[in-house]
Amino acid sequence: MKTILKTSVFVAGLILLSSPFISCDNNEIKKDTIAIADNNISVNNETAIAIVARKPIVFIAGFDKGNENFYSNARTYFQEKGVKVIDGQYSLEEIIVWLNKNANKHPYGDVHIVNKSNPYKGMNLETVVRGDKITTETLKRSISKGTLPTLKDVVNNNTKIVFHASGLVENAPLLETLKSALSAKKLPKVIASPYYTVFGGKFSNYYLAQPYYVFYPTANSPGKIDLSKEIARKYPEEKDINWYDALNNEEERYVGEAYTKQFSIPVKWEFGYHNTDDEMPIFNSQEEVMDWIEQNEELMVEMNAHNIPLEKYRWNWSVKNSTLVIRGRTSGLVVLKPLIKPYGDLEHIEPDTNNKRLYAMK
Repeated sequence: MKTILKTSVFVAGLILLSSPFISCDNNEIKKDTIAIADNNISVNNETAIAIVARKPIVFIAGFDKGNENFYSNARTYFQEKGVKVIDGQYSLEEIIVWLNKNANKHPYGDVHIVNKSNPYKGMNLETVVRGDKITTETLKRSISKGTLPTLKDVVNNNTKIVFHASGLVENAPLLETLKSALSAKKLPKVIASPYYTVFGGKFSNYYLAQPYYVFYPTANSPGKIDLSKEIARKYPEEKDINWYDALNNEEERYVGEAYTKQFSIPVKWEFGYHNTDDEMPIFNSQEEVMDWIEQNEELMVEMNAHNIPLEKYRWNWSVKNSTLVIRGRTSGLVVLKPLIKPYGDLEHIEPDTNNKRLYAMK
């Protein structure tokens, strides 16, 4: 059966480093001081070497649609911090080309990449211009084919490439592949947070939140009571959230209050039966569609990558000439619990890329 699938100074001595999350200095570069003890002389005779790095920059790697404001809020946040904003680079290829083209004798310091994503829908960043959205497979394919450019000698071991992309850390293979794609003679640190990224909040312009997910077939919600029971069973360790209240709350009304956002994930496949001896299946129910999908190993590999059960999708099918089209859509609810300080005033924890509890480093 012919199947066409389309979806969505290594040094001797003591090293002292200081690297803040965002530098607001108006100079073009920032300096990190390293003290080096020469092995050939007294340990007390130390030479100070200034390692010069460029100011932080941020790529707003996407654009808002409709009433969305994720990217505009991120842009405002970084502009208020005095960080240079680069727009219009919507693929990893364009970001790498920009970094290479705008290089000077100083290595990049902190490079921020803002991209709206979640662990189920994946990244909204293209591999190459007008290419596939980034997944582990598409990125590996671009690297192996040589279609993705490589970073020149524009970074060093102190460079931090920070992805502000929700759920990226949960996809360890993808994060490792991104590290390979952004490798250079000196390897930069590739960083992302395991928490949900929120820009433009009511109480903070930027904060992190712990996400909790629940799904149902689009247009077939079982209701908030049943969904609250299901999400409670899924996350039994979370005792502080009233799930029913959180699912009915669309915004953070006071600092730290849990609230819910909604999204959907579509699936579409087309199967051509024009030049084949295989018989086109005839479906009479969604259950028959799901049974047929389960018998197709290739389709199940794709569905397992989403990690959402088949029954959480609403399935429909249609036939046009000799082509069978199968569509599925699931609605997702993500309950967000903002991270707040455990002591002192009731405030969000400030995102700090040096904090290993907030950001994973590869």
